[in-house]
Amino acid sequence: MNLNKAHIFRISLFLIILFMICSFSKMKGQESLQNFQNPILSGYHPDPSICRVGNDYYLVNSTFIWYPGIPIYHSKDLVNWEQIGNGIHRTDQINLDGLLDKQGIYAVTIRHNDGIFYLITTCVNCDGNFYITATNPAGPWSDPIWLKDAPGIDPSLMWDDNKCYYTGHTWIDEQTWPTQCGIWLQELDLKQKKLVGKRKILTYGHANNASYTEGPHLYKINDKYLLLLSEGGTGLFHSITAHHSDSLWGPYIADMINPVLSHRQYGNKYPIQAIGHGDIVQTQNDEWWSVVLGKRVINNQTTLARETFLTPLEFQGKTPIFNPEYGKVVLEQKRPNLPWTPFAPKPHKDEFDKEGLDLKWCFIRIPEEKFYENKKGKLQIKLRPQTIDSLTNSSLIIQRIEHHQFSATTKLSFKTNKENEQAGMAIYRTAENYYLLMKEENSLVLIKSFKGIKEEIARVRYEKNEVYFRAEGDNLDLSFSYGESLETMKGIGDAQSLIVIADGNGNQFNGAGIGMYATSNHKISKAMALFDWFEYKPK
Repeated sequence: MNLNKAHIFRISLFLIILFMICSFSKMKGQESLQNFQNPILSGYHPDPSICRVGNDYYLVNSTFIWYPGIPIYHSKDLVNWEQIGNGIHRTDQINLDGLLDKQGIYAVTIRHNDGIFYLITTCVNCDGNFYITATNPAGPWSDPIWLKDAPGIDPSLMWDDNKCYYTGHTWIDEQTWPTQCGIWLQELDLKQKKLVGKRKILTYGHANNASYTEGPHLYKINDKYLLLLSEGGTGLFHSITAHHSDSLWGPYIADMINPVLSHRQYGNKYPIQAIGHGDIVQTQNDEWWSVVLGKRVINNQTTLARETFLTPLEFQGKTPIFNPEYGKVVLEQKRPNLPWTPFAPKPHKDEFDKEGLDLKWCFIRIPEEKFYENKKGKLQIKLRPQTIDSLTNSSLIIQRIEHHQFSATTKLSFKTNKENEQAGMAIYRTAENYYLLMKEENSLVLIKSFKGIKEEIARVRYEKNEVYFRAEGDNLDLSFSYGESLETMKGIGDAQSLIVIADGNGNQFNGAGIGMYATSNHKISKAMALFDWFEYKPK
């Protein structure tokens, strides 16, 4: 009897301890959900725009010459985001051939009205400003509706009294000061699919030397009109300014505290720079939040390009106060008052065992032919004459680099007896700035192109058909390795630098990616490179 009582006591004590541990863990988990981490979309995610439909939030970014273009992200809580589609997802929607990496699809605005989603943007150095529509934000999206008489970049839409209005940017022909730009307004007739009526310049910026006034978003809040602008260029001096009017057509008066958000006053050593280009949204709980772009800086370098950050705001009078009591974007703070809704995490490793490519994979410019196929659990990539440093689409498939410390590994099967044929791993920022780790006939070669100067860093003899490649980034440091197995990996070449893909040095606006590449270097080929899998993960 005593033994039974002792046994029951031990079991009871165990259950009590287990309950306390579980309760503590749950409390810690709930505590951890009180805050969120910035950026909410890391890596190459510039020029964010956002809208809410019911309890759902949708966010888009500019993509320049990456295809598919204009990723569409969905969230329930403004912190956890999942890509659900792309605005530019058909090869006949636009033409990006011949464009530089910094051209193509600029800042996009997403809006929703009367059951229809709108994306409006600019294709720089192609056909100008256009919009596309969809009833489902995941797509399909319509063919572009081009607005041939709309100058400038960064268009945005708003509705007032059942009419749609276009706000845009324009350069000023007779400038009063250097880099002077104007923001203009005109009605957009959605039935005629063209701009109609009068066009009026609303403002040149918040001061008489405002530079690069662009990125307008116009809102009607409490029967008053708020015009938010980007100013100062998208670098260190980036900012957001606010302008107010009692009438849609103005006059718009600059807010007394302009710029309402900027990090330029913190100088070039501050870890978050270039804050600007914001869009705001009101939650179903009547909170206001803003998405903005920014850069995280490591040793005065930005390797991840412009990212998407989230910050609260409140209206004090008619002035939007961004992140009250802080006055700046911070890396961690209390999250929105919305139900925590994380999505199932995506696997780091892509086994290529599904039909088609995952939404994370992108091309540079638009493929004229399908050169890849998932077959028998491997990604087959066709070697084509186009090369990575040309201004046409090559056999390059990449995903965004999203971490300062990362590791990327792949297994390649490739056999050739021709000197011109290569296949392997690529880190790409532009046609002039990239790294390649390639397998050739009887060797492996590490290549760097920096500012258009291409050089062979290292070469080793290698005669096997199969090889594992790995690239590892650690802030600004980069290393490459290879092996017959994952257990026998060894380095190739000296330590390299991610400054090759950092902002500056010809790298502007777009961001960096990592992935797979195959080429026959200007000659016709029937060869295929087979990638068993590709794994990208933070370290």
